[in-house]
Amino acid sequence: MTVAQLTELLHTRQLSAVALARACLDRIAALDERGPALHALRALNPGALADAQSADRRLLAGEGGPLTGIPVLLKDNIDVLGMPTTAGSLALEHSYPAADAPLVTALRRAGAVVLGKVNLTELANFLTVGMPGGYSSLGGQVLNPYDVTQTPSGSSSGSAVAVAAGFAPLSVGSETSGSILGPACANSVVGLKPTVGLVPRTGLVPIAASQDTAGPLARTVADVAALLTVLATRDDRDPATAANPLVDHDFTHDLDPQALRGRRIGVVLDSAPEGDNRTLWDTAAQAMRDLGATLVPVELDTRSGIEDGSSVLTYEFGRDLDTYLSGLPDDAPCRSLADLIGFNEAHSAATLKFGQTRALAAQAKDHVPGSADTRKYLADRAQDLAESKDRLDSLLRSETLAALLFAGYPGASLGARAGYPSLALPAGYRAADRRPFGITLLGPAWSEPLLLGLGYAFEQATRLRRAPSVVNPALSRGRRCSTADETREIG
Repeated sequence: MTVAQLTELLHTRQLSAVALARACLDRIAALDERGPALHALRALNPGALADAQSADRRLLAGEGGPLTGIPVLLKDNIDVLGMPTTAGSLALEHSYPAADAPLVTALRRAGAVVLGKVNLTELANFLTVGMPGGYSSLGGQVLNPYDVTQTPSGSSSGSAVAVAAGFAPLSVGSETSGSILGPACANSVVGLKPTVGLVPRTGLVPIAASQDTAGPLARTVADVAALLTVLATRDDRDPATAANPLVDHDFTHDLDPQALRGRRIGVVLDSAPEGDNRTLWDTAAQAMRDLGATLVPVELDTRSGIEDGSSVLTYEFGRDLDTYLSGLPDDAPCRSLADLIGFNEAHSAATLKFGQTRALAAQAKDHVPGSADTRKYLADRAQDLAESKDRLDSLLRSETLAALLFAGYPGASLGARAGYPSLALPAGYRAADRRPFGITLLGPAWSEPLLLGLGYAFEQATRLRRAPSVVNPALSRGRRCSTADETREIG
């Protein structure tokens, strides 16, 4: 059910928040703890049912907010008071924050029930090179419910898998470069990577302040819009939010089934896939044409800043993680990146299956103003902006484009370095193996209302998403072992 449907049932007392929370917990027990054991959940909130009871009292008193009684799951790099924030690291297994992150405060104010926290690629995939999407030394390996042989992608793997498998209607992930868009495409859900500054980052275990953002994942565009409406706030401790022009904006009002009509959409040619994916890509593109959009072929180099040798993420990771860890309570297990590296080295059998090359590279950076590393960082950051923001602005302006369309998410690095928003949408399943295929739309800063409208129009006209139980029924079929007596009877 959608958030709107659940909200109607909750407000008319046909469903209680406690019953809804229990239903989610039962499904988690059946599919995450038992059955296929998807390993999407890191930890359940011990206060979830008490929060649901409180939501029921608010609803009974007619005081419900926009998400009152709606369960939400959070990526485990987001601070929740009373729960450890681990980022999937054994070194942070017992790291408790002093307060909720501002985005969690906003969720609670809106009445949402924080059901728990989900697994992720360790340290948001910035511990090392070569770590599988969804793997962490603490949480193990998250599985893709559509095909366990396929990556769930990362780093917001648990956030995407949880909503795909129906553990909760809504989840919050985070992205520095592709970490919402990739899991959304891999797990056939809708994911929005917001403009940097739309959602406050205080209380998030960071990679890089220039690119980090939290963002919503859900099964429909409307649900993403409902969650984003609550998350888009300002925070005095996060300067990037000072310029946010969309505070108090209701993104559900942007859901227009005619939003594609008359729009010019740039189709990035080098993202066009082959094989079954090409058929799905062509079908998605034609659907947009049928809805009145003009598709304009464009050339755009989508290479990654990390692959190009940019030092931006490595430099900022050491700086920003030290800032986060040093602000934790005095009894925190790690107060610096050096502490975390030291823990991993001391417990290498458990923590360093794939090493910690990125963490070591970050630790080696000299953050002193005027140092060689600092000068290179500033030059690389200026180059990143020139290759991303400036190029995107020029292309969108010269071709009069509303947005850019990609097969999959190869534009993630460009959008991330520019700080621009992108929306990932389910676009069908391959004929050969039923693996999910997704598309993404990228727009300029603060264009979330437009992107959500475009995505909603596409979604409502095509209705391509299917649940994992439909696409991969064998995974969710109950497993039952025979008893000795039953075995004899069969024999």
